[in-house]
This record gives sequence, structure tokens and C-alpha cells, in this order.
Amino acid sequence: MIKVRVMFATITGNNEAVANLIIDDLNAAPTDIDLKKEQIELVDAKTIAKDNVDLLILVPYTFDLGSIPDEALDFYEDLADTDLTGIVFGVAGSGDDFYGDDYCTAVDTFETRLLETGASKGADSVKINLYPDAADAEYLQTFTQNLLAKF
Repeated sequence: MIKVRVMFATITGNNEAVANLIIDDLNAAPTDIDLKKEQIELVDAKTIAKDNVDLLILVPYTFDLGSIPDEALDFYEDLADTDLTGIVFGVAGSGDDFYGDDYCTAVDTFETRLLETGASKGADSVKINLYPDAADAEYLQTFTQNLLAKF
């Protein structure tokens, strides 16, 4: 059984929709999965390793000019002192392409921080403009399949 945590941050509901699409794909997989969906601000980064999580999926949004969500700041900072060696991760999140070079930079920021923890990247990150559409759902399905293929 694969122990999976899907953690998201959202204000508008866009990233909860992204998380739900990922969860639907995980539930449709022919693999036994112990799944937990949580808001990122309710999680202490240090509990992830203690909980024997196999797969961590983060779904942050990018705020303003490339900032990570305020509600994810504590989690992000705590990751700096957390060893996630042996855990596979994936990051998918939304942003607004109006911001140009700052579009979805929180996805990249979290990916970099997770690599610093010793976790292994299981799939290419997915960046979604605002709310996920049908094409995004296909990208997320591939993302989820690639993550599960690591097990």
C-alpha cells in the first residue's frame, strides 16, 4: 500500500480543484493507496517523515509577483530542517499567466525546497493557469500516473 498525502493551499478554490483531480486519478489507479488530503497550513513538515509517507503531492498557488502562499510559509520554512529522504514528491499548482515571468513560480520554489530535503522528484511539475480545464486534467492524469510508476 502506498501512503499518499495531497496537500494544497487555496483562496479561490482553484488549487482545491487541482488537488481533487489528482485525488480522483489516485483513486482510479489499480493500486492500494492510503490517501490523506489536507490544507497545507494545517501540516507540520516534520510529521511527513514520521508518518511514513511514501508520496507527497503539493498543490500551491503563486501569489502576487511570485510569492508562495502566506498560509504555506511555515510549512515551507520548516522543510529547510526536514529530511524527506526516501519520499517521492510531485508539485502541481496554479497561477495567473498575467504575471509573466512570475507565473506559477511557487511550484518551482517548492520543487527546489523538496529536492533540498532529500526527497525524490517523481514527475515533472504541472503549472495551471487559474482554474483547471480539460487539458489540465489530462496533464494531471499523466502527472499522477508518472508519480505512481515510481512504486
